[in-house]
Amino acid sequence: MDINALFTDEGLRAFTATVRDQHVRDAQQYGQIADIVRRRLEQTPIDGDRWMSKKLRAWKVSRQLKAMQKASGEAASKAEALYATYKNEVLELPQRRAAAEARKLERKSGRQAALGAAVAKSLNKTVTSLNAPADQAPGAVPQARPAEFVAPNNPWQQWPMAAGGERPTASINDYFPKGEGQ
Repeated sequence: MDINALFTDEGLRAFTATVRDQHVRDAQQYGQIADIVRRRLEQTPIDGDRWMSKKLRAWKVSRQLKAMQKASGEAASKAEALYATYKNEVLELPQRRAAAEARKLERKSGRQAALGAAVAKSLNKTVTSLNAPADQAPGAVPQARPAEFVAPNNPWQQWPMAAGGERPTASINDYFPKGEGQ
C-alpha cells in the first residue's frame, strides 16, 4: 500500500471502503457463528447439567461472539467516519475558510458603509442646526430663567426670591404651622 495515496480523496475512499467491507463481512460471520454455537451448545448436554445449565452455558459462549460482531460493526462505522472526518477537516477546509473570509469581509464592508452613513447624517444635522436662525433651531434648549427676572442695574439681586416671602426660609419648620398648645 502506498502511504501517499492515503492522503488523496480517492486513495482514502478506496482504503476506507475496503476496510469497511471487510469489517461488515466479519460481523456477518461472527453473527452466524454465534447463532450456530448457541444452538449446538443448547443441544449438547454435559454430565451433571441441571435443567437450565445448557442454555446458560450457550448464552455465555455466544455472548462473546456477539460482542465480536458488535465490535466489527462499530469498526465498519468508524471506517466511514474516518473518511467523512478527513473530507470535512482536510479536503474541504480551504473552501470553508475562503467562504468564511468572504462573509467576514462582506460584514466588515457593511459595517463601514453603515458607519459612514451615520457620520454623514450626523454632520448633516450639525450643519443644518448651525445654519438655521437662532429662534428656529431644532432641539434648542430653552432658557432656564427668562430675561425679565434679571435686574441689569444690581447684579446681586438678579435671582428671584423663593415663593412666599421676601426673606429666604430659615428652617423646614417655617413650612408647617405650629400646633395650638405647643
